Amino acid sequence: MITDEDLALEAQKGNEYALESLMKKYKGLVNKIARCYFLVGGDLEDIIQEGTIGLYKAIIHFSQQKNASFKTFAATCIKHQIQSAVKIASNEKNKVLSTAISIAEQVHEDDEEENEIVLPSEIPSPDDMLLEKEDMEELKKVIIDTLSPLEYKILTLYLKGYKYNEIAEMANISKKSIDNGLTRIKNKLSFLKK
Repeated sequence: MITDEDLALEAQKGNEYALESLMKKYKGLVNKIARCYFLVGGDLEDIIQEGTIGLYKAIIHFSQQKNASFKTFAATCIKHQIQSAVKIASNEKNKVLSTAISIAEQVHEDDEEENEIVLPSEIPSPDDMLLEKEDMEELKKVIIDTLSPLEYKILTLYLKGYKYNEIAEMANISKKSIDNGLTRIKNKLSFLKK
């Protein structure tokens, strides 16, 4: 009987059947892991897609020398890929929106017109920082007004990186309630994506 480890090694050699077999077999694991995460500005399908990328990376990079089963390695790769996507998405939300290159015309002493490319500074100006702070305070107020106190607590703990079992303990609720709460939060705050 061919093992998952053998299939991974065959897939690395270009065997399409082996690759498809593993992708199909571990689709359920990807879905199971994906349901444990919340992606700001995304939905479950986006998380599943990231998990699938993680599974593909696991197949490509699996090595029997690491003394781990393929299933363990795949679960780790799937989680890391999803966690990276969640982290990037939350960082992207906090970036200054002005990253465009502006072109300004400048007149020189000899009255010839030239175009000068002005690159934006990586360091936000005090005005930009104040505006961003005001925007964040406004966003926080909207979120507080939209969510129930329990939902707000779940969201805050989740965004701070706590795991479901830690949130359940701190909020004195079940893990299933957290999953349901995050789904409600996502639905209630979906208007923010527009």
